[in-house]
Amino acid sequence: MLTFLPLLVILLMLLGSSIKILNEYERGVIFRLGSYAGVRGPGLIILIPIVEKMVKVDLRVVTMDIPSQDIITKDNVTLKVEDHIKELEMHVHTFDDVSPNPVEDDCIQGAKVFKENNCDAIIALGGGSPMDAAKGIMVLSTHEGPLSKYDDAMGGDRFITKKLPDLFAIPTTAGTGSEVGRSGVIIVNDTKNKTIIFHPTMLPKIAILEPTLTTKLPAAITAATGLDAFTHALEAYLAPTFHPMADGIALEAIKLVLENLMTAFKDPENIKARERMLLAASMGATAFQKGLGMIHSIAHPLSSECGLHHGLANALVLPKCIELIENSSLSQAQKERLETIQNIFHKYELKHSTLAKSCESYIESFNIQFGLKNHGVKESQIDLLAQKAFLDVCHRTNMINVTEENFKDVISKAMS
Repeated sequence: MLTFLPLLVILLMLLGSSIKILNEYERGVIFRLGSYAGVRGPGLIILIPIVEKMVKVDLRVVTMDIPSQDIITKDNVTLKVEDHIKELEMHVHTFDDVSPNPVEDDCIQGAKVFKENNCDAIIALGGGSPMDAAKGIMVLSTHEGPLSKYDDAMGGDRFITKKLPDLFAIPTTAGTGSEVGRSGVIIVNDTKNKTIIFHPTMLPKIAILEPTLTTKLPAAITAATGLDAFTHALEAYLAPTFHPMADGIALEAIKLVLENLMTAFKDPENIKARERMLLAASMGATAFQKGLGMIHSIAHPLSSECGLHHGLANALVLPKCIELIENSSLSQAQKERLETIQNIFHKYELKHSTLAKSCESYIESFNIQFGLKNHGVKESQIDLLAQKAFLDVCHRTNMINVTEENFKDVISKAMS
């Protein structure tokens, strides 16, 4: 007996068929990135009758929902997906107890639901939180805890030896890109730190990028998640690792964000902008296999210690991190990379005297108030945040080497 999430199951079956079927129904297109396949386009629910004709199986499903306060729950998207699956005589079990910054206990409880109901696969419906939690559930439903055992920084992937359940992803925000990622970020019980759990088979089998699922997002969430996508692409391009394919994807993702995020922010029903932002998010996450940087190293403890939204945390410290880089002794090649991004800002008439100032002005245009202290961060937390940022693995691929003192200095400057 198989277990798949509502819409994701449909697309899984379609992959075994052909792109021609999708074209016949005039709903979306399949695009591929390596082993990843995605479907984008309006009205994907129409594909369900195709599956009904293609296969008759008893499918048991676990649905990963987003936190109850999220707009998608208010729009009854989860119920709609469940209803469509039940029409095909498949079993659905919904788990929606996921924290805004997912913690290990979320994954423990989700794995319990998965095992108690003899589930076979997971559909992650929502933003980055359920995507990451779903990946933790994949591990804990087949392996013994704690999750810290599988910490990527400690080579924990070598302990993931059993087959993981299939995961299907339906993002309802355009930022994290976790729908095309092979890892999840979870606050683990042992350290209370955001920890990367990685394994190649954690990559979702299928991701559905459906822009209409993002149109009801509050403007502030649209901005914060979009800036997360921007940060992924920016840090990936600046990472010193040699990966020209990732560089190309990162630059195109930056262009998509600068072209479309403000439109999505001001005109939430603009489907073209929403679609392009979903693509930018997936592209940013694809690009950062090359690496991230110090922005994410600070953002992680800002979320785990201070409860900040991940995208907002990135945005609040990004300009000061770029300022540190620009004021460092750089090679000509490094300077050219910074200038390449500045030229993109210039193309969209967003360029200022430095890249740090270009980024700062752009972020402010989304009504984001700078100053960590304005978002509940206390001066007394600076030392701890700097310590945890330095322990975070993301800065290992920062454009320049950074010390704990660098982190302390940047966080202090970002306070006001």
